[in-house]
Amino acid sequence: MKLTVVGCAGSFAGPDSPASCYLVEAPFEGGTYRLVLDLGSGALGDLQRYCDLRDIDAIALSHLHADHCFDLSGMYVVSKYHPDGALPQIPVLAPAGAGEHLAMAYGIEEPPGMTEQFDFTECVDGGTVQLGPFTVTSRLVDHPVPAYALRVATDTRVLVYSGDTGPTETLVELADGADVFLCEASFVESADNPPNLHLTGAEAGSYATRAGVGRLLITHIPAWTDRGEVESDLKSTWDGPGELVSAGSTYTL
Repeated sequence: MKLTVVGCAGSFAGPDSPASCYLVEAPFEGGTYRLVLDLGSGALGDLQRYCDLRDIDAIALSHLHADHCFDLSGMYVVSKYHPDGALPQIPVLAPAGAGEHLAMAYGIEEPPGMTEQFDFTECVDGGTVQLGPFTVTSRLVDHPVPAYALRVATDTRVLVYSGDTGPTETLVELADGADVFLCEASFVESADNPPNLHLTGAEAGSYATRAGVGRLLITHIPAWTDRGEVESDLKSTWDGPGELVSAGSTYTL
């Protein structure tokens, strides 16, 4: 399994990175299967550095905030109006109502919305779907809108992505024994942080330690947050392999 960090800026696209987007690739039926986790603001442009958009096999959206889903509008344009012809319908795993929400954001007011181009499947807490070589399990986490952490597993490797979440024991359960835990840390311990929204580096590190993950990758740091402070917080609870990700980083599981 190969992970490419397309975008990792928290809450909005930053000067050095688009908002959340991660390309996950694995061998499948003699070729390479490409799953995109989140497609946030500004991500579609940078995604083209790493693959042809026509080669995307599936998309999974953790939740419906703009910094995690709004570039699906651009993907809709590519899928429907490409000069070589419309693309085959792409599976999209997403929270309930994603099709209607994103069609409205794009400006489609009448049925069938985006459903001719995207085959939407609703995330269910504890539910599992098969996308090519990936078994994807969704767990509801703690955020102002319905949001899901995702466990992406092949026969031999496991990647867990927190999406956006406040503190929740669900992450320990879902990340149990994962090879890589890609976890948000938007907050710092020194601040008076609002509840039920995001994690600090210390909280992410604590969950990773308790889950026994192989490697911890910290993401979703806003442009206004001191990355050094996030890293210092992380080291207070995590002493295993890990780092704060940057756009363009790649990892092989």
